[in-house]
Amino acid sequence: MAEIPKEEYLEKCTTACAGCTSSLTLRYVLKAAGPDTVLVVPACCTSILQGIYPNTSFSVPVYNIAFAAAAACASGMSEAFASMGKKTNVIVYAGDGGTIDIGIQALSGALERGTDFLYICYDNEAYGNTGMQRSGATPMGARTTTTPGGKTDAKKDLDRIVAAHNIPYQATATPAYPKDLYEKVKTALATPGPSFIHILAPCPPGWRIASDMSVTVGKLAVKTGSWVLWERKYGELRISSPSKSAMKKRAPLREYLSVQGRFKGISDSAVNELEQAIEKNIAQLAKEEAGEC
Repeated sequence: MAEIPKEEYLEKCTTACAGCTSSLTLRYVLKAAGPDTVLVVPACCTSILQGIYPNTSFSVPVYNIAFAAAAACASGMSEAFASMGKKTNVIVYAGDGGTIDIGIQALSGALERGTDFLYICYDNEAYGNTGMQRSGATPMGARTTTTPGGKTDAKKDLDRIVAAHNIPYQATATPAYPKDLYEKVKTALATPGPSFIHILAPCPPGWRIASDMSVTVGKLAVKTGSWVLWERKYGELRISSPSKSAMKKRAPLREYLSVQGRFKGISDSAVNELEQAIEKNIAQLAKEEAGEC
């Protein structure tokens, strides 16, 4: 893709699992951010895939921090750079466990304070680094090591929690659509104040899919409406073109669920609830885009 720079800031020596879309996501994020960037990484898969000290697969500085403290650390770091007159990009790169569950208080505080940073939640819908336990991001019906019969409650609506803070820029993305992801990171970093991007990151071992299926599954998430791509800038929402196309004729939800071993044996009632949630979410987003709410 000619629009995306050839420079690489994520080297080939990561310790990521085969087919890892978190590392693929980070590759595009760093291409958009460039070398004058600092990553703040709480405990998550990314704190492992960077390599074993003193070696690293990252070509930008990384600050590893405790689960709950990433956004707080980034707040101080952003203020420090500003006081020195530097425009260095401060990016929190955190999983769903460290965002939706453990780190949400620090995230909320940083957004409320107006911290000038980008917070990225790469969402593999479970605690992937410690064995794929259930998180607040795990969808209904998904099997994890702590929900072996399938999760019985819905995924936490992180995006609307973040939206309640009225931040300048917010978006969703997935590495299955790299140009869309790249452009949203560029926009987020060019927008003063706090920005937040929520990225769906299919996980081959956790989702029980083949390592060469992770991008395909990401595309299916969008085509079935399970993951809607959009961006909201200064309160105005725009649904992104891949999701616009998908909304005209959505693929059946079971096409997305059936290729993932974590949904093996999911009940019809759970599928119906997921479908209803998709319909409701799309309707709400369409109304907001039209200025009706």
